[in-house]
Amino acid sequence: MEEKYRNLIETTETSEVIFHGKVFDTIVKTVTLADGKSAKREIVVHRGGACVLPVDDDLNCYMVRQFRSPFEKIILEVPAGKLEEGEQPLVCAERELLEETGFVADEIIEFGPMIASPGYDSELIWLHMATGLTKVGQRLDEGEFLNVEKIPLKELLAMAEDGRISDSKTQLCIYKAAGRLGI
Repeated sequence: MEEKYRNLIETTETSEVIFHGKVFDTIVKTVTLADGKSAKREIVVHRGGACVLPVDDDLNCYMVRQFRSPFEKIILEVPAGKLEEGEQPLVCAERELLEETGFVADEIIEFGPMIASPGYDSELIWLHMATGLTKVGQRLDEGEFLNVEKIPLKELLAMAEDGRISDSKTQLCIYKAAGRLGI
């Protein structure tokens, strides 16, 4: 760490798990700030996830539309899911591509991770693009309901720009894919 940033460091004094769940844990930390004062931090601890934008040879993308309970609405997203214990992000992306869209890919390009919400959440979401698609059949998890929609990448860019797509991982995947493909 560069010396000029040392004044930004917080030191953890205590950490307590206050909720342990299937998808995430919640901890409360007591930290000492750079000025010596004490503060509390409430943090969601999440093992992370992976998403993948499937793009065919004609630059059409295969998106999923599903109900999202926190917002009480249906949202258009890239296929995505949480990492299983010890699972690598690329393996998760391949698994979610097959489960949610029914495609396997000749190539999956890794775009790297994004921090979902750094103020309170430890989740990293690994971004990918899949090409060379072959349809083999959807394999949804039990209790998973979604529709797959074929949408041209140029239209997805417009949808991200005008707010019709508001999910951050989806926006970033679209922008990264468009840049990679020279759109």
